[in-house]
Parts: sequence; structure tokens; C-alpha cells
Amino acid sequence: MNTRLVLALVVSGAVALTGCGGGTTKDSAGQQTGGATNAAKADPNAPLKEGLKITFLPKQVNNPYFTVAQKGAEQAGTAIKAEVKATGPSDAAASSQVTYINTAAQQKQDALVIAANDANAVAPALKSARGQGLKVVSFDSDAAPDARDVFINQANPNEIATGQVKLISEAIGGSGEIAILSATPNATNQNAWIEVMKTELAKPEYAGLKLVETAYGNDDDQTSFQKTQGLLQAHPNLKGIISPTTVGIAAAARYLSSSEYKGKVQLTGLGTPNQMRKFVQDGTVKSFALWDPSKLGYLATYTAAALASGQITGAEGEKYKAGDLGDYTIGAKGEVVLGPPTVFTKDNIDKFDF
Repeated sequence: MNTRLVLALVVSGAVALTGCGGGTTKDSAGQQTGGATNAAKADPNAPLKEGLKITFLPKQVNNPYFTVAQKGAEQAGTAIKAEVKATGPSDAAASSQVTYINTAAQQKQDALVIAANDANAVAPALKSARGQGLKVVSFDSDAAPDARDVFINQANPNEIATGQVKLISEAIGGSGEIAILSATPNATNQNAWIEVMKTELAKPEYAGLKLVETAYGNDDDQTSFQKTQGLLQAHPNLKGIISPTTVGIAAAARYLSSSEYKGKVQLTGLGTPNQMRKFVQDGTVKSFALWDPSKLGYLATYTAAALASGQITGAEGEKYKAGDLGDYTIGAKGEVVLGPPTVFTKDNIDKFDF
């Protein structure tokens, strides 16, 4: 995107989500923590292979966010003459992706692009698949680092989380009770953001904000709708809700827009412009943020192709080109960062279509 209102309070840090890449490194316990896991050497001048078979595995199908990401993956597939096959579970349960991982390996796919529902639940299947030659790129929500080759992080997690706190503080005037409506309890990216939010809320500048509850809508529209209702009933003095999930923020906005709380309880989070446009225009939501999911899917697919073609191995410092997005460098622990999020308001939301 050309127009960006970058989230403020950028703080360095790396967690499962928006990221940087790394060679095989070890933590203090001597365990591998991500990146290249063998002695293979990258050949940055190797051409991208044509006819690659790439499986695209989102957290769940029919999720608007991942539908947009899939379009980006398919766009990349067309550009590099690869076959991109999208598949996945209808729910975001911890182990619901395991069968699809096993199938990708059995079908001799060249690469798997996955947004993990649970970092550890999918790890054994991913390790087995990699042992059979499958290249694994995680995106949006990371798998265990030693179970994948590269992680495509949508943005710096600290940047996302601190930005969310800033937006809700501005929306409610810097004082009052707030709640978080998250996705699933095991979502790597959600938990990383929430921990940073709690740290941010402990700072003096946010002394007026009180986090009263973290609820989980399980990335299900109806459950998130009901959880929003439950938060408002349980906390009559609630002033604001942060929902860092596209399903959750849309469901919460739908509830607020037709309730007595419209304009009284503020909402921010992570959502797509097309989902949230009407809620911004009718005054239910003042601002929210997100990166472009299609670019995330596009970058993840190009990264998968670069791995399968031998241009990169996942080692820190390796460079590669991701089509129209340009050049990227793998950072620590096999992570690559797409870029900063955009804040959407009534002043700019009509400039975006995704």
C-alpha cells in the first residue's frame, strides 16, 4: 500500500507473528530455535523452479482474512508458474490442521505455507513432513521454530500491540476499563500481542486504563458476538474493547452498532477495511489497524518457492526477491517481516479495498 499511517510506539522485539529469519541457532538449553536445519547451502542465483506444488493451509477456511491472504498466494503462484492448492479445516482447533499437513507430505508437495492454530500441536506433523522433503513456511501465526524453515511475520509484534493500546487509549480519552476479545487461547500471535499489551498498560502513561478481562471468541463469528455481549454485561463500566482478530472485531462491531452501547463503548483491533468500513462510517469504530493480508500470502508463497528452488535455506542474512514486493532478508530465528501496519479511520478507509 502506498498510503500508510504507521502505528506509533515502535518497539523492537520478535515473537510469533509479523518476523525475521535465522540460521540454525540454539537457546540456552541447547535446543534448535529456528532457521536452516541442515548443511544445505543457498544459491541466490538459482532460478525459481516452474511447476512447483505449494499447499496453502490457513487457520480455517471461509475466514475473510485468510481468503484475502489466499488471493495473494494465488497471485504469486500465477507469477512463478506454481500450482497453489488451498485447503484447511472449518474450525481453528489446535490440532485441526494435522491431517492436512500429513496429506501435503503424502502428495509430495514441494512446499507448505501454514498459519498455525497452535505452534506445538502442529510441530510433530511438520517435522515429519520436512523429513520427507517438504519445505515449510509459516505465516501470520508461527509454528514451533524447529518445525518450519521460515516464518513470515506480518509486522513487529511490539509495534502491533503497543499501537492497539495507543488507539484504545485515544478512543476513550485515556481513562476507563477495557477488555480484550481475542481469538483462540493457543494462538501464538494473539498471545504474544496480549503479553506486550499488558506490559504497555503497566506504563505510567496508561495508568488510567484498567484491563478487566481477556475473552476468547475462538475466531468464530457467533461466539465472538456472544462474548462481546458477555463482556458488556459483566462489566457495566466498560469503556473500550481491543479485538486483535479480524473475526472478533467484526463481530464486536456488529453487536455494538445495533446496541445501546454504540458510541459509549469504543472498539479497536485488527480488521480488514472491507469488513469494517460501514462500522467506521456509522461511528461505531473510530480507528483500527491491519497490514494487507494479500501481501502476506504473496510474500509467504514467494518465500516457499525460494526455499524449494534452493535460493535460500532459512539461514539468517540470506537475501531473496519476492516479486513485486521487492527484496527481503532473513533475520534471526528464520523470520521475515512484511512491514508496518496501517491505521484506518474515516479519513482514509475508502482508499483501501481488501
